[in-house]
Amino acid sequence: MPINVPSGLPAVKILAKEGIFVMTEKRAIHQDIRPLEILILNLMPDKIKTEIQLLRLLGNTPLQVNVTLLYTESHTPKHTPIEHILKFYTTFSAVKERKFDGFIITGAPVELLPFEEVDYWDELIEIMEWSRHNVYSTMFICWAAQAGLYYFYGIPKYRLPEKLSGVYKHYIVKETVLFRGHDDFFWAPHSRYTEIRREDIEKVADLQILAVSDEAGVYVVSNKNERQIFVTGHPEYDRYTLRDEYYRDINRNLRVPIPANYFPDNDPKKKPFLTWWSHAHLFFSNWLNYCIYQKTPYRLEDIH
Repeated sequence: MPINVPSGLPAVKILAKEGIFVMTEKRAIHQDIRPLEILILNLMPDKIKTEIQLLRLLGNTPLQVNVTLLYTESHTPKHTPIEHILKFYTTFSAVKERKFDGFIITGAPVELLPFEEVDYWDELIEIMEWSRHNVYSTMFICWAAQAGLYYFYGIPKYRLPEKLSGVYKHYIVKETVLFRGHDDFFWAPHSRYTEIRREDIEKVADLQILAVSDEAGVYVVSNKNERQIFVTGHPEYDRYTLRDEYYRDINRNLRVPIPANYFPDNDPKKKPFLTWWSHAHLFFSNWLNYCIYQKTPYRLEDIH
């Protein structure tokens, strides 16, 4: 089944070329089916690129998914045309009376700031608190994972000696529906300057560590009922995202390592390996199916 997105969204053409069935609002209203309502708070600078990456993964399911894009009112995006934001996005004040089956909060390039110094922190707190009783399952990605663990559970973040960038091998440490169909180990990208630590998470009774990496540390954490999923990496990244970030940082004269396990022969001039795609698609598909569709109430108003 397709994902249903606002008519005219640029991602539609790109995803259609990849064979992903994207349905516009006009066609979707004629289907007699209870679609999943998924909200995405997009905090990434290049919002259009992130839209494509997330919608690509949400479209890999037999379920119909209605997507609502959200941006923060307390922060004006600088890297995405305001016309795009006003046309395809909405604000929290416009959706806070609604309920959603699923919610994705993306990463953001603010991890070196204390959480309280992020200019939209107060608004994000309000949104995260709202999600407790108005969303069935929320996925927090990268910085958002650190922000959610800090706000809900008091888990601190720590600065790394250098940027963690690359594709790393991960292991499942607790069997869960999120990793149904996964192999014993799998690969996933990371791109961050900070980390959370296993010993802090293990002190919280309501949290469980699901997957880890010897090099990148904790990867996926959830609460016990799996209505909050915290992902410290970027499974949604496409083949070239780490490459583009690397060259961006080099052009800014930042001292960053070549992304690990990514370029053939560790040569940034060569086409990067794509080794995490099967994991990413399966992970998102499992989240939609097992954590949301199989558990969420048929009547959205019954979510609490």
